[in-house]
Amino acid sequence: MTDIRGRNAVVTGGGSGIGMALAKALAKDGVAVAVADIILPNAEKVAAEICADGGNAIAVHCDVCERESIESMKQEAQRALGPISLLVANAGATCFERLTDMSNADVDWIIHVNLMGTAQTIQAFLPDMIARGQGGHIVATASTAGLIPGWVPYHAPYSAAKLGTIGMMLNLAIELKEHQIGTTIYCPGGVATGMKDNNERYRPNRFGGPGPGPVRVPKDWISQNLVFLSPEAVAPMVLRGVKNNRRLVIDHSDQRQAWVETYQNLVLEAFDDALEYEKSSATAAS
Repeated sequence: MTDIRGRNAVVTGGGSGIGMALAKALAKDGVAVAVADIILPNAEKVAAEICADGGNAIAVHCDVCERESIESMKQEAQRALGPISLLVANAGATCFERLTDMSNADVDWIIHVNLMGTAQTIQAFLPDMIARGQGGHIVATASTAGLIPGWVPYHAPYSAAKLGTIGMMLNLAIELKEHQIGTTIYCPGGVATGMKDNNERYRPNRFGGPGPGPVRVPKDWISQNLVFLSPEAVAPMVLRGVKNNRRLVIDHSDQRQAWVETYQNLVLEAFDDALEYEKSSATAAS
């Protein structure tokens, strides 16, 4: 997809942060947007701002942890806008706790929102995209914490879910190629979204309900040199990736070395170990 103007889009988690910025950027590019969020007043505010700025948007409630909620959101978006050919599966949740300090509900929530919520949203919209035969594009918001799992400590379930999203999207790209449906994985590497402060407000009852306050962030949890970008700064980068059919979008070029040091070197060392073992085993066998 190189021309998104005139398309209809759904953005989950669109009531704040990155989702809000993406919804507004899409609208400015001539896309009609369904702003979906678990906190409906947030979605309504964003949709109203888009319309006031001359765009076309509606607000829809959606809890991505519930398949029924996603299906209801899809039906409402299609009734209002028409066929959806651009899906941004952006809804997420975070925490910074040791795995041993997390309850079962804590782990279930993080995994379900960040991985299952993304998968369920895609499952709901993809069959219609394929059936129409007119292409489309799916964007999934992952994280640098998934691309480089050892980058952020106290983030085990979150990193697992985001790495799972990356794997799912890379594999999905293969099966969608014949349908001319593009995929883009967006890996934020430090964006000031407000998730830390608002995260617990939308925690569903089935996962323990709303929490008492902001997410507790450990001291020195990440490099003090990290520059946090604004959602408005990264949204054009993501849309540029969509227009250019990029399968992966990264917003911090300076994190290249961190990937090399903590991921590439790890994997290459493992391959070297395997090769060394194969050679030694062959020598012993002979």
